Amino acid sequence: MSVIKLHESWLKFLEKEFDTDYMKNLRAFLLQEKAAGKTVYPQGNQIFEALNLTPFNKVKVLILGQDPYHGVGQAHGLSFSVQDGVKFPPSLQNIFKELGADLNIPFPRSGNLTKWAEQGVLLLNATLTVRQSEAGSHQNKGWELFTDKIIRTVSEQKSNVVFLLWGKFAQDKATLIDSQKHLVLMASHPSPFSADRGFFGCKHFSKTNEYLINNNIAPVDWRL
Repeated sequence: MSVIKLHESWLKFLEKEFDTDYMKNLRAFLLQEKAAGKTVYPQGNQIFEALNLTPFNKVKVLILGQDPYHGVGQAHGLSFSVQDGVKFPPSLQNIFKELGADLNIPFPRSGNLTKWAEQGVLLLNATLTVRQSEAGSHQNKGWELFTDKIIRTVSEQKSNVVFLLWGKFAQDKATLIDSQKHLVLMASHPSPFSADRGFFGCKHFSKTNEYLINNNIAPVDWRL
């Protein structure tokens, strides 16, 4: 966390968080990980990449993930996204399958979702770091307090945002969102263990664009 890189539009809402006890404890934990020789993903200057690539004023969709991919070269600070040239994880493959079935968009060559982020799709993980090869290893260390603040801020300060909550973990965050002024879409997680229990066929991509258009907001070009 030595390099805090996030778009200045977020600092108005989040700057005070960096002075809280939970964030100080989180910073100490990450330094401990480094001192112990642990490899942590994503690299430091990409921890806040979702907030850097998607300014607050541009947010129109929020896709919530749980924690970063923990394989070598995968995570780069955007939920469900991998860097160029990296094999698609199963969940991302299933996202692209549903995208193709929903909007007839061909399977992309890259799993890098930066293009979505630059259009106002906030690709937020609830936990922003992870230890290599250890899923969930940085959960309950403080990140969730920070990302809950982000979700609440988007809900309170904006209108007509589409929240895509896939799987029980994400759906539990619905309590942070005012569904009277936003669209909350829920489905099972795109993981191979659950995708056929409601993620496939959810048509969230077309439903998102229909809602945005109906509210005079430019739709997302989901092609990569």
